Amino acid sequence: MTVMTKVRVKDLPLLADIGINPDEIGRRQPLVITVQLLLDGGAVDAIGETVDYRRIVRAAEAMSEVHIPLIETFAHRLGAECLSWPGVIEACVNVDKPFALTRGLAGVEVTVRG
Repeated sequence: MTVMTKVRVKDLPLLADIGINPDEIGRRQPLVITVQLLLDGGAVDAIGETVDYRRIVRAAEAMSEVHIPLIETFAHRLGAECLSWPGVIEACVNVDKPFALTRGLAGVEVTVRG
């Protein structure tokens, strides 16, 4: 039997210092973040064998405080941060920017593997 564990934080709303347009710089904008981490190893029986959801939230919140021009860069950096944690072998990060378009929803998905 093979056990694969995925830890996920879904639809986390953040206000981030993000954007390349002059009217965006210095103004925090809403993002919606989903992070899914694939862990190595088997079944999880204790918190030390997994990634605490709150750690993912803290990492995303910290990243939202720093100006990052592109949501692609934001997703890549957050994925790389998560991948540096013990037991994480893949990080899939979705970043949606709700007000980037007048119609539709702009977003990216970045997958980082170790």
